[in-house]
This record gives sequence, C-alpha cells and structure tokens, in this order.
Amino acid sequence: MEKEQGSTLRYVFPKTVPVMVGYIFLGTAYGILMSVNGFGVGWALAISIIVYAGSLQYVGINLLLAAVSPLAAFLMALMVNARHLFYGISMLGKYQNMGKAKPYLIFGLTDETFSVVCNEKIPEGVHEERAYFLLTFLDQCYWVLGTLIGAVAGSVITFNTAGLDFALTALFVVIFTEQWMSQKKHGPALAGVACSVLCLWIFGQDAFIIPAMIAILFVVTAGYKREGRSRE
Repeated sequence: MEKEQGSTLRYVFPKTVPVMVGYIFLGTAYGILMSVNGFGVGWALAISIIVYAGSLQYVGINLLLAAVSPLAAFLMALMVNARHLFYGISMLGKYQNMGKAKPYLIFGLTDETFSVVCNEKIPEGVHEERAYFLLTFLDQCYWVLGTLIGAVAGSVITFNTAGLDFALTALFVVIFTEQWMSQKKHGPALAGVACSVLCLWIFGQDAFIIPAMIAILFVVTAGYKREGRSRE
C-alpha cells in the first residue's frame, strides 16, 4: 500500500509544479491583502481552507470590508464562479467512479486544477482515485501555504499592495498560453475568446460571465456535433 501511494505521489507531483509556483505567489498576495486590510492570519487561513475559491477570495476582501448582505454576497459568488458549473458538467464522466474522494474533488476543482485534470489520462499501475485526490489536495496545500506566508509577512512588513490583485489574471493568461501551445486544434479556444469579448461588449464587465459561458457551451457543442457528423 505504501509503495502504491509513493508511486502515485511521484506521478502526480510533477503535474502540480506549475500550479505550485502560481499558487504560492497568488496565495501570498492574497494573504498580504487580507493582512493589510485588518484580517488576521487565522481569518486568511480559514477562508483559504473552507472557501478556496481563488478570484472570489480576492473579491471577498471587499465584501467583508463593506459588510454586504448575505444575499448580495451569494449573488456575487454565483456570478464570479458560475464557470464552475460548466467545469462540473465536463467532469461528470471522469469523476463518476471516484468513491469517497468525489465530494472533495468537486470542492477542490479550481481553474488551475481543472486545466491539469481535464486532459489527464492516468496510466496503468497508478491508482486513479488516489491520483486525482492527491493532485487536488496538493494544489490546495500550495494555496494555503502561500496564504500563510503572505498573512504572516503582511503582519510584520509594510507592503505597497498596488497591482497585487492582478496576479490571478496573470496566472489565467499563462494557463491559457500553455493550453494553446499544447493543443493542435485552437477552435474551442478561439470560440471562447470571441464569445467572451462579444458578451463583454453586450452585457458589460459586471454581467458578461454567465452569458459568455452559455455562448461558449453552445458554440463548442455545435462544433463537436458538426465534427462528429463529418466523420460518419
């Protein structure tokens, strides 16, 4: 059993290294922002462990400072993280036989974890459920570690936090670039960009995410159906 766990960890860890680099930096930025806005290390760690929602955590700092109503916070969370509804649909087949690990895998499916898992094919000899669990768990550990570093540093050092909230956007750009370079077909990526830009123009930056996701799903599904008919 220990030998199996060791081999699974050796397989999974290299897959998480790019996420580790990004998450430690992003988590550190988040921890610093929490600290300079008056929230202690305990608050920062608790939110990274329980909420673990990346961009929503950054937005959540302003929600906490403004003491918004629970309904407003819920609607904002739904708007910011609506994309995960579509991630979840695409992962139904891959996660359907994950047993006890399934609830945590659903909880821990961040953008970056999804980008690794969605195209991952576990080789023979590696325990599939344990591999996906470790991949998800390691990614969260990196985020929590970064949060701890940032929260502690922010409590003892004075920082200029201008621009730190752009770190998450920068990581998205890096992941998009890596996905673009690793794929031969760029149709879905181009469709995603086109739909997002169009919906941003029509609905504005505060309300474009859900319409963009629906449009992307429609366009990509239509493309797959057309491709399937052409093969018949």
